[in-house]
Amino acid sequence: MTQPSKTPRRLFLVASTALAASLSGMVFVGQAQAQAAPWPAKPIKIVVAFPPGGLTDAYARNYGDFLSTRLGVPVIIENKPGAGAIIGIDAVAKSPADGYTFGMSTSGTFWQNRILYSKLPYNLDKDLTPVTVFPSGPLVVGINDKIPAKNMAEFVAWAKKNPTSMGTYAPGSYPHMVADQTNRQHGTSIQSVHYRGEAPMWLDVASGQLQIAVGSFQAFNTVATRGVRAIGVTGSYRSPKLPDVPTLTEQGNTEKLVTLEGGLPLVAPAGTPEAVLKRMADEAVAWSNTERAAKLRETFAIPNKPKNLADTRKDWEGEVPVWIKLAVDLGIKLD
Repeated sequence: MTQPSKTPRRLFLVASTALAASLSGMVFVGQAQAQAAPWPAKPIKIVVAFPPGGLTDAYARNYGDFLSTRLGVPVIIENKPGAGAIIGIDAVAKSPADGYTFGMSTSGTFWQNRILYSKLPYNLDKDLTPVTVFPSGPLVVGINDKIPAKNMAEFVAWAKKNPTSMGTYAPGSYPHMVADQTNRQHGTSIQSVHYRGEAPMWLDVASGQLQIAVGSFQAFNTVATRGVRAIGVTGSYRSPKLPDVPTLTEQGNTEKLVTLEGGLPLVAPAGTPEAVLKRMADEAVAWSNTERAAKLRETFAIPNKPKNLADTRKDWEGEVPVWIKLAVDLGIKLD
């Protein structure tokens, strides 16, 4: 018996079903290919929350050059200074979590800004995730060479009798907290003057517009023979470049703040693939063992190296509460 021919409607339904199945398969394959797409496939950007010329920028550019060679894509360093590093950090927090945007700033501006400012445009815990932390080493306490002080105690005595301004490289930064704590501890009236980076800050100490500043050895060293003299260093050990300059702790300061060694965290938007975070941290460790990285650390007098992702997360969980408590105890508010 002859089978009836398929009606146009039946033919349409069959064709539609086949087409749908085909498109579904194409979408599935496309998604699988997208998920399996190699990283990186385009340039990577590292946002630095400070202008060129300081320690954060130097680390980012040195590490970025190494990363570009290792990964085979350009690594772009984008400086976004301002508002106590909030502008740069916020730019990273609002970037896609696709493994192509990272950020660098100082530990204080990451951890303590949440206390220093009543409202931030980002949430550190929800919007950002740590990758590694580049150690910053002991910071130098330098004064204008015309001030007759050989140590911090003598400087404090001088500051009680003279108008005194301390340079910091950002509101809420470590030097800002040192100035505030000095005022509370010794009854001085040191005024904090905030800059967008270290270079202009140290130049103003040399010229006498500022009386004191705290910052990296490398930036300090550019003016060390032009009117600026070191009277102490922060942290728990002396600077390898200034072995004869005692730490503030050795000079009798027992406050926790002056014993801490800050750092320069590298962060990514929350949700960035775990494999990407791990690779970026591993590359930072690999970079730290190169001759060029050793030269950078020698220039800035930094003996320590960045850590892998797991160790960074452990340190982050342990150290952040300490820094936050210090900010709370000092009671500084910037808005």
